[in-house]
Amino acid sequence: MPRNEKQIWVNYNQEKEMWEAQKSHAQRVSFQAETKSEVEQAAHDIAVNQRLELIVQNKDGQIGYRNSFGNDPRSIPG
Repeated sequence: MPRNEKQIWVNYNQEKEMWEAQKSHAQRVSFQAETKSEVEQAAHDIAVNQRLELIVQNKDGQIGYRNSFGNDPRSIPG
C-alpha cells in the first residue's frame, strides 16, 4: 500500500530493537524509544499538531489501528 505524505507511522525496528515513529517520505526517524507507548504518545502529539494520520503497527508489522487528525469531511450538513 503506498504511503500518503500526510501520515506518521509507528513501527518496530528489529535491527535496532527499538520502536520508531517516522513521517511518510521522511529520510529520518522522528522519534524512537524502547517502549511502544512512548513512541505512540510522541507520534500522537506530532499527528495532532501537524494534522496527520497516525498509523500504529504491531510488532509483527500488521496495522494495529489508525486515527486521523486532519481534514475529516463532516458527515452531517450544517
